Amino acid sequence: MYPPSRKDFISLTLSDPHSHTYNNGKHRRQSCWRKWKQLSRLQRSLILFLLALLLILGLLSYPSITEQWRGSSDKDDWLELNDRDLKPILPGVKSELGPAQGKAPAPVAGPHLRPAVGPDLVVEPKGPTIPIFVKPPMKKKPSNKRGPPNLQKDGNASDAVGQEKLPQVALPEDEGEEEEEDKEKKIVSWRGAMIEADQATEPPPSANGKEAAATSVPANPADAVPVSTRSPDRLEAVRDAFRHAWKGYKDYAWGHDELKPISKSFGEWFGLGLTLIDSLDTMWIMELKEEFAEAKNWVEKELSFSKNVDVNLFETTIRILGGLLSTYHLTGDQLFLDKAKDLGSRLMPAFKTPSKIPFSDVNIGKGTAHPPRWTSDSTLAEVTSIQLEFRELSRLTQDPQYQDVANEVMKLVHKLPGKHDGLVPMFINTNSGQFTHKGVFTLGARADSYYEYLLKQWIQGGKTEDDLLEDYLQAIEGVKKHLVRQTGPGRLTFVGELSHNRFNPKMDHLVCFLPGTLALGAQNGLPGDHMDLAVQLLETCHQMYKQMETGLSPEIAHFNLQASDGHDVFVKPADRHNLLRPETVESLFYMYRFTKDTKYRDWGWEILQSFNKYTKVSDGGYTSINNVHDPVNPGPRDKMESFFLGETLKYFYLLFSNDTELLGLDKYVFNTEAHPLPIWPSPPK
Repeated sequence: MYPPSRKDFISLTLSDPHSHTYNNGKHRRQSCWRKWKQLSRLQRSLILFLLALLLILGLLSYPSITEQWRGSSDKDDWLELNDRDLKPILPGVKSELGPAQGKAPAPVAGPHLRPAVGPDLVVEPKGPTIPIFVKPPMKKKPSNKRGPPNLQKDGNASDAVGQEKLPQVALPEDEGEEEEEDKEKKIVSWRGAMIEADQATEPPPSANGKEAAATSVPANPADAVPVSTRSPDRLEAVRDAFRHAWKGYKDYAWGHDELKPISKSFGEWFGLGLTLIDSLDTMWIMELKEEFAEAKNWVEKELSFSKNVDVNLFETTIRILGGLLSTYHLTGDQLFLDKAKDLGSRLMPAFKTPSKIPFSDVNIGKGTAHPPRWTSDSTLAEVTSIQLEFRELSRLTQDPQYQDVANEVMKLVHKLPGKHDGLVPMFINTNSGQFTHKGVFTLGARADSYYEYLLKQWIQGGKTEDDLLEDYLQAIEGVKKHLVRQTGPGRLTFVGELSHNRFNPKMDHLVCFLPGTLALGAQNGLPGDHMDLAVQLLETCHQMYKQMETGLSPEIAHFNLQASDGHDVFVKPADRHNLLRPETVESLFYMYRFTKDTKYRDWGWEILQSFNKYTKVSDGGYTSINNVHDPVNPGPRDKMESFFLGETLKYFYLLFSNDTELLGLDKYVFNTEAHPLPIWPSPPK
């Protein structure tokens, strides 16, 4: 039996002496809540669902202005390329390309698909906070070679991971716990860009360019003029990026090794102005005369190698010695050769070892050398990737000692046991001269540039040193036999690692030097299937960028070997950082030079746009980031490596240049820090 119904309220009417009436309207309003509670759960759920749906539709129709992260401040900034100026675009209003060009349809975007970018097409954003720039469709190293030991250790946190079935989603940052795939897909909006209206990577078109755009870009983007024909604009965009990076270095780190752009300070590694010297030839190539002049003045008046400081033989050789030698060749200024000779002589104590395999560290002031404190081994990439520079120093000075010690290392490695079909272990002992840690083979950190310098020394010397060519050809065959695999879902070709006959589907971003090196070899008469492999590998390196939410590659990628519909590329939490590395852009440069396929330029342009969105710091400089999966908070690491100016931006510039004679690849060979050195004339037969 139901209990008697309860009355919810009692209505009273009161009056005061002044005839003011009061009723219990407050309680009557509260009865609405009671009526809501009396509805069934299904009815309430339906009402809430409809309200949420209306809210979402409203947000999609009237997007809020995007919040942009600029260092420590926020700024609202929607961009539209309209006529000659960058103008704000109102929320919810489709942008147009001039008065009579129609509207471009919005592209499909998602957490693993980067929108195509280009200078002339701006489309309506898909979501409430996503500014999207679209291009027309195009036709169809402890120590490694890139950075101080602390970053090298961090950058290779997955070295010990064996073959395993990887999770189907990227892992989160904290404690390596897995996230659910649907949670990953929620990260589709972007609020972390640091690009400003006056920092846009694509400059406004000239008057002629504006007129051409108005007549040549139809309403259908498929019929648009290829963006690759506008390479002069892209060149200026690269110059702007360099100027912005240089501004940060000049303002906050002048004369020091590296810029910390977030804290507006500097980091010291060797105390030799590393970024400044690494950038000299880049400034010369880009015709940045004012910047070059002030840098040269510092080299002349401030640079001194008579310091009681330990330097890494390899890093000092490729960055400083290589930078000085290349700048001498480009400018003809004796100042740079004199500095190179001084430095070269101070590095020679490293070769005073029982085996003639050099120590890793040299005190350039005391004239002493030693291995790392924790081992008597040297990294194989370090001792076999100094030859281009030392050989060239001997040629210029007519002093054979530099070439002799460098060549001796290659002769020893050539005949050493312990190779695996041309593949070499990562370490070599300075006392015994023998390989150590045998059974582990990689083309990533600690071994990468060994393979690169085999080919480049052969080219540098006029293609006369048969041992170098033999070792290179054998190594590439070993790579194809033991390390090359394809992913299950998308059939992407990649280069993994071998650990005691166990294959690990792991590839460092450093390995993306290989497509360019393979293409260079094929261009110099080596087998045509080298070029085929280069094309396949470069597509994979491109996907390492494209499949990340920020459009930037992680330091290390793992690949899915399972035949499934899952992702091809996975990233572990310790490997999600991006250090502004150059290897993919380097290979894009080689491939475009040899094939003239404009897609390589367009891929490079997308990468440059992503660098500007997620790594550019408003007050000057670019920063490495912690998480390529998080476009909302990529997590600045507060460091701009010297190779960003010395390599990455240089290769961007060469990629977009229409001048094929600018550092022609039949006249120059690039060291592993992108410093061009001349190819020697062939000796008379």
